[in-house]
Amino acid sequence: MNRIFKISIFLTFFNFIYGQSEFIYILGNVQDAGLPHIGCQHKFCKEKFNEYEQHFTTSIAVVDPQDKKYILFEATPDLPYQLNYIEKEIFNQFLLPESIFITHAHIGHYTGLMYFGREAIGAKNLMVKVLPKMSNFLKTNGPWSQLVDINNIKIQTLYFGSNTNELRNITVTPIQVPHRDEYSETAGFIIKGKNKKALFIPDIDKWEKWDKNLKQLVHEFDYLLLDATFYDSKEINRDISEIPHPLVTETINLLDDLSPEDKNKVYFIHMNHTNLMLDPGSNLTKLVINKGFNIARLGLKLSL
Repeated sequence: MNRIFKISIFLTFFNFIYGQSEFIYILGNVQDAGLPHIGCQHKFCKEKFNEYEQHFTTSIAVVDPQDKKYILFEATPDLPYQLNYIEKEIFNQFLLPESIFITHAHIGHYTGLMYFGREAIGAKNLMVKVLPKMSNFLKTNGPWSQLVDINNIKIQTLYFGSNTNELRNITVTPIQVPHRDEYSETAGFIIKGKNKKALFIPDIDKWEKWDKNLKQLVHEFDYLLLDATFYDSKEINRDISEIPHPLVTETINLLDDLSPEDKNKVYFIHMNHTNLMLDPGSNLTKLVINKGFNIARLGLKLSL
């Protein structure tokens, strides 16, 4: 048996054994109100009204390609496009998620649930997994309560620190993060596969308000999908204290002395329409990449 043939057999075997593992799939990286943003006068925004370029609100899926199943994190206003994107790029058939995890009750994270109602797809007992306050919010406020009452969705209540087993090899654990909790708690999610572990924190007020050490978490995880709403405080003409988020400049400074290997674990996500990190060709994107960090973009796969 010649050497090239042996290598070919090895690669085929390797792909069969390891190529079917679950992976995180990025379905959007924009802040709640999306891009193009309503009323936006920035050149970058205005261009998006005239382009067919996909910029979806922040969401991720965890995909099991072997069993042709997936779970979804966040039900965004762009949900029809995002599920169509999974159909087109992954499964070649339309599939609803096995379950949906929601971080909190701000518009970009849960309002896509409307598409599972009778006016749209009319789902049957689609599992939606949320924390107690969010569970009560959905069950007692229309139109979301109608989804529950007529069994379009079925609510499963989660608790901080408690694991749920998902798909073939996935464990999901909600953790509490400080954020504006008008109608619900706010969760981040630990997503653990058979080989790697990810942390999904699309929204948080400030790292210093958290009871966890971000630098320590970078050592513990293989991927960290972190809130990057604003690059710096000059970005918007508004009192930024009303909408606190860790500035990307703050996160970079906090993590700047980490090794290149650890910096490479960080993927910025959930960017405001004013944040030119959204533009892959911008100087800001180049700066962040040159600093050793990553930017989560539509279609990116992260193996678990």
